Amino acid sequence: MTRLLQPELLDSLPPESPSAQRSRRDLARINRIMGNHAWFARTLPPLVRGGEAALELGSGDGALARRLREVGLAVDALDRVPPPSGWPAVARWHQADLRDFENWADYPVVLANLVLHHLADAELAELGAWLDRHARVLVFNETLRRERCLFVWRFAAPLGGAGPVTRHDGRVSIEAGFREDELPVALGLPPARWEWSVRETFLGAYRLVAIRRP
Repeated sequence: MTRLLQPELLDSLPPESPSAQRSRRDLARINRIMGNHAWFARTLPPLVRGGEAALELGSGDGALARRLREVGLAVDALDRVPPPSGWPAVARWHQADLRDFENWADYPVVLANLVLHHLADAELAELGAWLDRHARVLVFNETLRRERCLFVWRFAAPLGGAGPVTRHDGRVSIEAGFREDELPVALGLPPARWEWSVRETFLGAYRLVAIRRP
């Protein structure tokens, strides 16, 4: 199953449109069912050293960054959209495309949830070059690209009440996702400098934890 990038409908919708709002509610429910935010809250704290700042790529509504701050992590956000209402004053919100971001040196810990599948291989390689230069810990949760995931999504999405935008974008996300060691390889992380582990979950998550070797 070859990786395929296609436009997602949510990216082209005005944020205030009913379809976009419904899709964001669907995404929040999907994150709960898959346990994505809970996985970050379990995985990150033991990996972050005292005084280290973390950056979430593609923060969206800021829900994940807020949750990680609640467990004691200094997490800032990067997204193309402005900060959501009530964003904490102590946290930085970088309004920029990650392709144009220049402050990588400030963040030894970088995380992303369901974001990197939007990037082509050349863009992943460019991102990886910055991360290899500056980061110490990478924690990424992505879509798992397996035929069984497409099969399950085809039936589970409508049964679970997902809207048309989510049903379309879910399929597109799976087809653009990753498997095995594809993501660290696409990022160009040199095995001599990075140790990584990849886990593929039953519910269709692809989870990468990469730590720079001493």
